[in-house]
Amino acid sequence: MKIGFIGIGAMGAGIVRNLIKAGHDVTVWDRFREPVDELATLGASIASSLAEAAQHGVVLSMLAHDEAIQGLLLDTGWLDQVKKPLLHVNLSTISVRFARKLAELHAEAGVDYVGAPVFGRPDAAHAGTLNLVVGGAAVFVVRLQPVFEAISKKVWHVGERPYQANLVKIAGNMMIASAIEAMAEATALGTAHDIDRNTMLDVYLEALFPCGVYRGYGEFIRRRQYEPVGFKLPLGLKDVRLALEAGESARVPLPLAGVVRDSLLQAMANGYEDKDWSSLAEMSYSRAGIASDR
Repeated sequence: MKIGFIGIGAMGAGIVRNLIKAGHDVTVWDRFREPVDELATLGASIASSLAEAAQHGVVLSMLAHDEAIQGLLLDTGWLDQVKKPLLHVNLSTISVRFARKLAELHAEAGVDYVGAPVFGRPDAAHAGTLNLVVGGAAVFVVRLQPVFEAISKKVWHVGERPYQANLVKIAGNMMIASAIEAMAEATALGTAHDIDRNTMLDVYLEALFPCGVYRGYGEFIRRRQYEPVGFKLPLGLKDVRLALEAGESARVPLPLAGVVRDSLLQAMANGYEDKDWSSLAEMSYSRAGIASDR
């Protein structure tokens, strides 16, 4: 299948590699030349413009946030410039409010649209083991099956409306942040009572929560070191804020999300903005007066 791809960050690069590996003909665009040149050595074609990346019937995009999509795909008139018919698959984690707006603007422009944010870090993108959360018409999900199979281990079709996928994604990220906060608070409590943090984590990760999220982020907390970065702390703060925004719009209180947002803000204020978002755990230790060497 001929596919366009817009946005070659750490996640996008891994996804494109797997599309090429699966035999798809991929045309890529990014505002930085280095990542597209690297993919060109693997067989990707380089688009000279955003519109050129959307000439083959299907285009995937993975941009950082609402503002990036607004600036690159809306303010530039991209929806009016692309060759139609076109199916746009938006892999980004965006607000529910903006996702609704995107669906409306695509419909007005005569461009088919699917929301498909992903669960997984860059290593999962490179391994092709992402979980895709998809919102959109079932006929599009069927059409995209060869694409999805190349980049993910499972596709979760959660609704016919694209924004529904974005709601599931930001709520899931809220849950991950809450899990980090819970592990941090529990182990800070144990440390204050002279219980070894490693022993506590061994118990929790084997007896209670033997799953990828707890195990992965539990290891950051075990070491109290928050590199290599898989998901930067400001992006985590963004997603928790998006969950709170979606809750407010539907009159759904999210008190736990408010607590986690405050921990993330405290971590930002303490200089952790370039660390993995699991570094919010340090705020539990700081509030308990626990030194970094404990």
